[in-house]
Amino acid sequence: MARRSIEIPAGFIPSGFSPGFLDHSGPYYLKNGQGPTIVGCRILGRHMNYVGSAHGGVLATLADVTLSLAVYASDEPKRPVSTVSMTTNFLSAARLGEWIEASGTIDRIGKNLAYAHGSIWCEGRTLMTMSAVFNIIRPKEST
Repeated sequence: MARRSIEIPAGFIPSGFSPGFLDHSGPYYLKNGQGPTIVGCRILGRHMNYVGSAHGGVLATLADVTLSLAVYASDEPKRPVSTVSMTTNFLSAARLGEWIEASGTIDRIGKNLAYAHGSIWCEGRTLMTMSAVFNIIRPKEST
């Protein structure tokens, strides 16, 4: 079966995220420029719930991807992160075929924890706001 191409707005490139769950929840695209990286995704049939809008889990996954990427990209050398907690506020629905975008901002980074917040939007309307705490996975120090 041939794969149908997904129209991607100018300036976005495939994320290249590692295979696994994100292959099923995306695909995701990145737009880098001045300011925070923007993560984009086209709402496909597999993202829909029974009432005809994108499932809340799709938006929550995009929220987690976006905020964790902001934390990951802020550190040198890059360190993996894991989500400790995340709060989401669902404000509007995403519909089939819509292009949605998300960005995150770091509030604070400590030795082991990072705090970030952000939003997801579509054509000028806010779909979700989110905030999260991440564990920064650092190598064990030798004693």
